[in-house]
Amino acid sequence: MTLDQPRTRFSDAVRADRAHVWHHLTQHKPFETSDPGLLVKGRGMRVWDADGAEFLDAVSGGVWTVNVGYGRLSIAEAVKEALVEMNFFAQTTGSVPGARFAEKLIEKMPGMSRVYYGSSGTEVNEKAWKMVRQIAALRHGGRKSKILYRQRDYHGSSVTALAACGQAERVRDYGPFTPGFVEVPHCLAYRGQYPDAQDYGLAAADAIEEVILREGPDTVGALCLEPITAGGGVIVPPETYWPRVQEICAKYDILLHLDEVVCGLGRTGDWFGYQHYGLRPDFVTMAKGVASGYAAIACLVTTEEVFDTFKEAPEDEMSHFRDISTYAGCTGGPAAALENMRIIEDEGLLANTRAMGARLMANLRDLADRHAVIGEVRGKGLLCGVELVADRASRAPLAEAAVQQVVAEARARGLIIGKTARALPGMNNTLCLAPALIATEAEIDQITGTLDEALTAVAG
Repeated sequence: MTLDQPRTRFSDAVRADRAHVWHHLTQHKPFETSDPGLLVKGRGMRVWDADGAEFLDAVSGGVWTVNVGYGRLSIAEAVKEALVEMNFFAQTTGSVPGARFAEKLIEKMPGMSRVYYGSSGTEVNEKAWKMVRQIAALRHGGRKSKILYRQRDYHGSSVTALAACGQAERVRDYGPFTPGFVEVPHCLAYRGQYPDAQDYGLAAADAIEEVILREGPDTVGALCLEPITAGGGVIVPPETYWPRVQEICAKYDILLHLDEVVCGLGRTGDWFGYQHYGLRPDFVTMAKGVASGYAAIACLVTTEEVFDTFKEAPEDEMSHFRDISTYAGCTGGPAAALENMRIIEDEGLLANTRAMGARLMANLRDLADRHAVIGEVRGKGLLCGVELVADRASRAPLAEAAVQQVVAEARARGLIIGKTARALPGMNNTLCLAPALIATEAEIDQITGTLDEALTAVAG
């Protein structure tokens, strides 16, 4: 596929972008002498920029979002139909797309029963924490209000979400933060904190219990974790980790909040990442792949037990959940999400994710056999990380400039990949791969083949 006269066609947009748009996560000083990148077309797993250059997107929109790929006309048509019929009314009332998607979503989540709509992952995570705080007020005299979060995990960009951020570079300069958030250790065995542990998964989980006991179990209301840490280095917890975490939460009456913003809607090869581990969460939050970026939608899903807490005292006008999200009332989001879910089902994309994820991991392990700069390969489904090191024996991380050069070399060869960025001081050394769930064998092989070339160009 080619673009007709791209430089002439989009020159006005490039000028406007350079003059007026503030890009996310970007240092803009270079744009004083060069043009910012503009992507103008996407089909399948490929995108084109304003100059007509074609790229294979191996990070699903840069932030693991476009799960079903670009150019899905049926999603656009579903959104159009919803907006023309009834585009918006505050979520104090309901909508047909909202009701239908909630029902469909709950079918995929045994044990869960209620969907609270929002418009971003940050937002619905904060909704969950507000519920935890209100439950503490309603049932525990306000005492059981602390929320635990994990090193390396990320839950959003607001000041309160940064209070629950386990990435030091993300939070630097933005404090003071909302009080009552407490960090627990990470669970990355490759960067092990417990050298004498016979079972690293159990040791990492037991470290959470140690924090609970230090803080006081009667003060801790919830534990918020990513099923698989994404931007903090693509960390798949050891197999023994999650059963112990569930046991600890039950032991101390602590609500389990799983942040599925990245893992949800098929990314790991199941509908949700937590479903690989047989967990029974109290809160599940999701965004990104819910509508594959075709509309802004996020969801907080809870159990009926959590829901019932907020209707126990109807005579008290302050006892219900006193919260609203303006754009949760837009019908385009759930309409897009419904069609997105239909595509995943009808095209067998969960099975494809498992198969292509296995192929991607096998290819990456083959690269590790040939490139000493690869310290570890890890992942599940089509969420994979490649940690780069300067020395395998010491596991010293590769310099961030060199990691960024690998990303640049891949892009110069027509492949867009990601990396841990402005997250962990001295440890932004993991390449991130999250191709769309529609990936084919040829596309997986192109990703790893191009990565091979990029690693060779940088590290030999």
